[in-house]
Amino acid sequence: MGNRLLTASVVAVISVAALVGCAEAPSSTGASSDAAGDYCARMVTNSGGLEDRSFNQSSWAGLQKAEKDAGIEVQALVSTGETDLAPNVQQAVDSGCQFVLTVGYELADATTSAAAANPDVHFSIVDEVVDAPNVKPVIFDTAQASYLAGYLAAGVSKTGKVATFGGGNQPPVTLFMDGFVDGVAAYNAAHGTQVVALGWDKVKQDGTFTGDFEDINKGKTLTESLIDQGADVILPVAGQVGEGSAAAALENPGVSVIWVDNDGFDTLPAKYHPVLLTSVLKNTEDAVAQIVTDDAAGTFDPAPFIGTLENGGVGLAPFHDLASAVPQELSDEIDALKAKIVDGSVVVTSPSTPE
Repeated sequence: MGNRLLTASVVAVISVAALVGCAEAPSSTGASSDAAGDYCARMVTNSGGLEDRSFNQSSWAGLQKAEKDAGIEVQALVSTGETDLAPNVQQAVDSGCQFVLTVGYELADATTSAAAANPDVHFSIVDEVVDAPNVKPVIFDTAQASYLAGYLAAGVSKTGKVATFGGGNQPPVTLFMDGFVDGVAAYNAAHGTQVVALGWDKVKQDGTFTGDFEDINKGKTLTESLIDQGADVILPVAGQVGEGSAAAALENPGVSVIWVDNDGFDTLPAKYHPVLLTSVLKNTEDAVAQIVTDDAAGTFDPAPFIGTLENGGVGLAPFHDLASAVPQELSDEIDALKAKIVDGSVVVTSPSTPE
């Protein structure tokens, strides 16, 4: 996956010193944006980097899709730390491109400032809301899909305990966790069971967090602690940290992991396939591709794109190698529950539900 994503058009900006005072567009082997009328787009990652197996990677895949399908010239500026963020956004603006995509809450302030200073440039930000006439937020009601994941987890658990944890206590993270614990509760109500969800208290909006989204060892240590408490299905909402959960699951037979953002079966190393139950998907790739393609065609709307089960913006991945662990009756229940969420007869709520 990494080899496919890291093309010659990727620009890794690794030094703030190299950026200060630099107004030139990053070098590229792609199509030139110098010719009048050419359309180009730039993307700025958060500190998780381009191959985060999360929303940076999916967002970049969306720009690459637009490049392939619509002939849009694209480049990514990769942030390796907090001090890279604002300079990278400025670098993207200084490229002269008409569209700048930023990824994650860390880039909200830099995006807000750059959008105000450059009203003729169109921006989009993933997983965060910036209210400006030239910024289109791309957000997802992941609680809907996580509700299904929680129901699934409760249904396959052999220990009667499942768990979730996050990288940080932020709405895009806790939205997953709210849906997950509510899905567990829904399974209990439907089946008269008492499956316990560790790691998150929806009422208190507080739970277990590693404090970052990059340290895989923290994810492994925390997951081992949850396994020691009896959890046999784990939902890490922590970017790369979640790989530590998969590593811990491999060492503990009977434990499985639910990935987030993209299909972990595609983005994680194959050695983790035996422990991946499913993934809670955000269809960032298609959303980004459509937004930038529309902008290139002259259509821009700052109203937020909100991914839901109904519009295909969120969903559950296939069960892949663990399909045999999911009884057909349970799979059918999940399909029926999805239909009820789509038609509004079941409403999934969270303090972080996007509007």
